Amino acid sequence: MLKQFLLALLAAGVISIAGPFAASQDSQQSPPSQENGGRHHGPPDPARHTAELTKQLNLTSDQQPKVLDALQSERSQMETLHQDSSLSQQDRHAKMIEIRKTTDAQIRGLLDSAQQKKWDEMQAKREQWKEHRGQGSPDAGSPPPQ
Repeated sequence: MLKQFLLALLAAGVISIAGPFAASQDSQQSPPSQENGGRHHGPPDPARHTAELTKQLNLTSDQQPKVLDALQSERSQMETLHQDSSLSQQDRHAKMIEIRKTTDAQIRGLLDSAQQKKWDEMQAKREQWKEHRGQGSPDAGSPPPQ
């Protein structure tokens, strides 16, 4: 339990430090779809994430801008949080989780029942991947299933 907490704390610290550097490098590099077989590290670009969700969930033209807005808001909140040096790592991590849960709930609320079922399956796979990765499994370096 302590090992998992320390790993989560370390990951949050690395993300908060590396975020601004990764953002500046993104504008200088080719898109992730052309490197590492389409795999990327860090939060996906809201537009790219929306496009991916559009494919996976068959989002309508009405849903797409709303999902994009939710993801852009999440990214903005995360960036602000990363810049807030007044918070402890533990508090910052808790707020990150809260922001993510709020965004997930917003997106789920935009979906019809069939899309919600698929969304719930995607979220369950993501949680399984995070739990599996947290236990130091051999697949720890692989991206979450989508």
